[in-house]
Amino acid sequence: MRESTVGFIGLGLIGGSLARALKKAVPSVTVMVYERSAESLRLAREDGTADIVMDQLDGERFRACDMIFLCTPVEWNEEYLRRIRPFLKPGAIVTDVGSTKTSICRLAEELSMEDCFVGGHPMAGSEKTGYENSTDHLLENAYYMITPPAGAPKENVERLAEVARAVNAIPLTLSPDDHDMAVAAISHLPHIVASSLVNLIRDSDDGRETMKQIAAGGFKDITRIASASPEMWEQICMTNTGNIARMLERYIRSLETVLDALKERNEPAIYQLFDSSRSYRNSISDRSRGAIEPEYSFSVDIVDEVGSISTLSVILAAKGISIKNIGINHNREHGEGALRISFYDEKSRQAAWNRLEEYKYTLIP
Repeated sequence: MRESTVGFIGLGLIGGSLARALKKAVPSVTVMVYERSAESLRLAREDGTADIVMDQLDGERFRACDMIFLCTPVEWNEEYLRRIRPFLKPGAIVTDVGSTKTSICRLAEELSMEDCFVGGHPMAGSEKTGYENSTDHLLENAYYMITPPAGAPKENVERLAEVARAVNAIPLTLSPDDHDMAVAAISHLPHIVASSLVNLIRDSDDGRETMKQIAAGGFKDITRIASASPEMWEQICMTNTGNIARMLERYIRSLETVLDALKERNEPAIYQLFDSSRSYRNSISDRSRGAIEPEYSFSVDIVDEVGSISTLSVILAAKGISIKNIGINHNREHGEGALRISFYDEKSRQAAWNRLEEYKYTLIP
């Protein structure tokens, strides 16, 4: 990586994780940060991620940067692109980490910044937000989408790709329009579906909240992302409205087709729904991270008796394996074990799996 000084405007989950990963990969890099949260700045200084911190945007200090990352909500990034433009030194480039790209790339063209702006989207995330939830490995094996505006030099694309590779992400270049249609389908629509499904259950539940009480397994898996920041997702929907609307219309039509098949008791059509989706889902690689943070977990078929959980915890702790969360599965209709354990990363999950197999536990992915 050729950049010696890198600036960050905003230091939330993605910006913080990117800054942490860069500092870990290239300890000599100088990291300069503007962030309105005093607590985030304090944490970044204390953990050694940030070398220079600012709670006011000082454009003159950003003149030292070789690359500047805009890591605020999508619409704010556009405003910061305008504000930082007069302070760029020759050869410096600006990029962003927003999940929609067409709008900011068009703005770069309007500002005649094609020679110094490259759109970027690290496809990693979490339902949690803020620097306090960032990690130096959040971007590992995640696709890092690079969307240059028309006329952008290839050299700038490669510089951002070098940064992506430095933090162990996978750079992938495509046009802003193609990017926004793709993420509308695989990221934005799922968040709308998850949130609307949660609200449907809330509005359909009985007075005793039976649905809420037994919700687990598949329901919790597919609605986990509904816990994400509503402010962030409002902005995403407002900056990629056309693509999301088109995909939502297609989804609604597909649901209407399923509804018709159910009403008609069309068994072949219902079978085809599950068979074709299973085949396609099984063809999707688990090796690369996507826009939605994976959950590193499995369940254990364990007898509910005194000391069973503490015994399992001691077995893992003896090998230095940290558990992120542990809980009882009260609804196990999808074949889960009685105990669900989640970990911070895939390495820990696999190590725990191997360790518990040695002790003859029955494990369910």
